[in-house]
Amino acid sequence: MEGPAGDSLCGKWRNDCGLYRDQLKDIFSWQLLKTIAMGQVLSLLICGTAGSCQYLADAGVETPMLQSFLNYALLLLTYTLALCTHKGDASFLKVLRTKWWKYLVMGLADVEANYTVVKAYQFTTLTSIQLLDCFVIPVLMVLSWIFLKTRYRPVHFVAVMVCLVGVGAMVGADIISGRDQGSTSDVVLGDGLVLLSSVLYAVSNLCQEHTVKNLSRVEFLGMMGLFGTLISGVQLAALEINAVKAIKWDLYICMLFAVYALCMYALYSFMPVVVKLTSATAVNLSLLTADLFSLFCGLLLFNYKFSVLYIISFVIIMMGFIMFNAIPTYSALHGAAAQEAADPRPDHASDRLLAADGDARRTETGEVFTFL
Repeated sequence: MEGPAGDSLCGKWRNDCGLYRDQLKDIFSWQLLKTIAMGQVLSLLICGTAGSCQYLADAGVETPMLQSFLNYALLLLTYTLALCTHKGDASFLKVLRTKWWKYLVMGLADVEANYTVVKAYQFTTLTSIQLLDCFVIPVLMVLSWIFLKTRYRPVHFVAVMVCLVGVGAMVGADIISGRDQGSTSDVVLGDGLVLLSSVLYAVSNLCQEHTVKNLSRVEFLGMMGLFGTLISGVQLAALEINAVKAIKWDLYICMLFAVYALCMYALYSFMPVVVKLTSATAVNLSLLTADLFSLFCGLLLFNYKFSVLYIISFVIIMMGFIMFNAIPTYSALHGAAAQEAADPRPDHASDRLLAADGDARRTETGEVFTFL
């Protein structure tokens, strides 16, 4: 297409996708590289939890609620106690008195998300879990659109599709390598549990993004530690007391529990930092590589069969992750018109890279999500 009409259409496409030439130097920045690196640190921590779980399962230990309880207890002993030292409106008693039911819902969603996805392995296959677990991303995008007023550009949807293609390549490699593990005793129930865990994870991650960007990381982790310990402790006593009694405790088993608990604690402590820098959706995209890191470890530890598709899937997922983080999302604020009147510059905060200005992001998302 030539002439003014063609130029107009091309310009509109660039505007919709956010691909401006003068932004390239901002897109491929140190901030983006730091975001990528931090996301992969999270994936490595998940790899550590997966490896320790595998060794525990090989030793005949299947106590997912006990493992979760240890993590929440560590959060309680550190962040909840730290929250107790806060004064004023951010004090522990003030937060507990005014927001207890909100954090109870958040803690319940997080605990049950962890439990249901582990439970799903008893009923369905690894392939189904890997595919359906990606459902958390579209659910989180919808919830962010509704509650956080996050607005996505077309390139973000393309980036998500690219990441899902990478997951498909990873699942294909699993099938070729004969790693379609798991049970098929009740596939419908197992798949339903995975979908339920995805929705619960999305709710928990949405609450996390709002809290760390508008309130504080210590408040989020402190309340998560408090209510997570209470809820997982009750479920542990109700569901796993006999399984815990049957454990043959020795140094090896204790070390595995310690590795799992410390990796999970580090994951929960570090994840809010990355969420604050980017978004919960971006973090979940980066975590898609966690299965690949587990596979790479399995090549050394569990004699998994290698496939070149694993490398291809990793590259594809990373391409999608970079695309998603390179172009900014923005928030449709109730008070956007007033802010634009006060700041008429063309480079208004809603058009800046999220990764380039954390303070602008906190302003954009503040006071919109009334749940917390």
